[in-house]
Amino acid sequence: MRITDRKDGMKRDFNVEITMSDGIILRADVFGPEDEGRYPVLLTYGPYAKGLAFQDGYPLAWNAMCTEHPDIPYGSSNLYQSWELVDPEKWVPDGYVCLRVDSRGCGCSEGYVDHFSRRETQDLYEIIEWAAVQPWSNGKIGLNGISYYSMNAWHIASKNPPHLAAVCCWEGCGDWYRDATHHGGIMSMFWPEWYEKQVKTVQYGLGDRGWKSRVTGDNVSGDVTMSDEELAANRCLLGDDLAEHPLDGSYYRERSAVYEDIQVPLLSAANWGGIGLHTRGNFEGFMRAGSGEKWLEAHGLEHWTHFYTDYGVELQKRFFGYFLKGEKNGWDKQPKVQLNIRHTDGFVPRSEQEWPLARTQWKKYYLTPKQMLKEAPEDTGTLTYEAMGDGLTFLTAPFEKETELCGPAAAKLFLSSDTCDADLFLALRLFTPDMKEITFKGSNDPHTPVSLGWLRASHRKLDPVQSRPYMPYHTHDELQFLEPGSVYELDVEILPTSIVIPPGYRLALSVRGKDYETAAEPLPYGPDKFRGVGPHRHTEARDRKKEIFHNHVTLHFEKEQMPYVLLPVIPGGEQGKE
Repeated sequence: MRITDRKDGMKRDFNVEITMSDGIILRADVFGPEDEGRYPVLLTYGPYAKGLAFQDGYPLAWNAMCTEHPDIPYGSSNLYQSWELVDPEKWVPDGYVCLRVDSRGCGCSEGYVDHFSRRETQDLYEIIEWAAVQPWSNGKIGLNGISYYSMNAWHIASKNPPHLAAVCCWEGCGDWYRDATHHGGIMSMFWPEWYEKQVKTVQYGLGDRGWKSRVTGDNVSGDVTMSDEELAANRCLLGDDLAEHPLDGSYYRERSAVYEDIQVPLLSAANWGGIGLHTRGNFEGFMRAGSGEKWLEAHGLEHWTHFYTDYGVELQKRFFGYFLKGEKNGWDKQPKVQLNIRHTDGFVPRSEQEWPLARTQWKKYYLTPKQMLKEAPEDTGTLTYEAMGDGLTFLTAPFEKETELCGPAAAKLFLSSDTCDADLFLALRLFTPDMKEITFKGSNDPHTPVSLGWLRASHRKLDPVQSRPYMPYHTHDELQFLEPGSVYELDVEILPTSIVIPPGYRLALSVRGKDYETAAEPLPYGPDKFRGVGPHRHTEARDRKKEIFHNHVTLHFEKEQMPYVLLPVIPGGEQGKE
């Protein structure tokens, strides 16, 4: 039901109907200033039901966020706080219209659910151009939201709609295959489980069976109440679709950005601890985007935190104020790269001008048969591990002085398998002088390691154009199976990271055949009790057949084939410190 009124210092318009080019009706909520006028628009289009309160849908995250970061709820009634969206009570007073659209088939919008499909991208294009000509719009549209909203922002930015004036991609990704669904070619269980918990629970047609809006009292999933059979007929089989497309190709390209085509001003915000979804794409998107006006920010902590803190909101408002409102706020002098450098006890902000950092000293640490990481190669030999066991861990000597790592990393390994394939799970880890592992709060797990990397051996083929020594780029377009017992060279991408290693601490590289697990005390809730990778686990039976991947893998150390990990050492780590 459409409701239009004025309350909480805003003009509110709920369930505005927007008809798409194929006749499907999408519904939007519009929050704007009470004074008549034309204002810049912050737009989001996504599946989480615009009317579902953050506090209702995600109470654990909400309570933790507000307890640990009291600046987030401060100054707002928090009635309009929704998962991964801006709070209109913090934006409308600054002269913005906040436009929230339920994506096709979700919340109050009709249609068939098919995430990041060509049709969804077309919807977003049409909504941008619709919003630009509304009587409350100044014709400048910005996109701002976390994760899903960031992902489709990358996609639509590739299309350059005429009235898209700026995009903030906060903890999202642009390559649906490499960043999200298949890490190193290995299928992630996140998306099928996400679909069950976060999409089906707010699908259009749940009607009276779904949530109620705290603000209006209406159904957040439409006025129509459908049967389970009707709901199923109106959505894709996401887990099956991913399992049936193990290689990159048209299915994933349709759902991914073409970075080089992006011309719109761009702010990309990455999370050092968002390894399964919220790290890789934000760095690669910044590096490859065609826009001449692009900025990178990197932070840590939980997925929701800095998007909503005063730190994050102030950064976003400066960016959008400059490009949507023409404010002379100094953004034109904003450093191109703003990093929160990670220490064992917090973060130190630092400005840079490029990524990767130009002064990086790429340093090789060689793996040895004695399970050490050495600056020079040592003995020859072999080490064999059981893939479903703890694998092998290689340790540096204690660092003699404070050492900063900041940037992407990579490993070169030489291995053989007793089957036709092998899955590699690499973990960069940090240990105290008494050998206790240090983990970090990440976007989806409170016990993330320094970084992670993955590769399925049959996906080892490299793209010679995109690959760099510090950032191997795999094509994932064909399977190159192994001959059991034969030795193969593999280059493994390890995702960008930041850590200042204190004197006396050790760095480690673990090589295993299953997901990293921390020895830290697990939490009593969450996927696998949050053991290090959060929901980004790799346990899909159809993708990880026991007869192939429950195998034995041998690492080889030869004079001409010495395995190593390539790390981004930053000389004089305090350079550029603010």
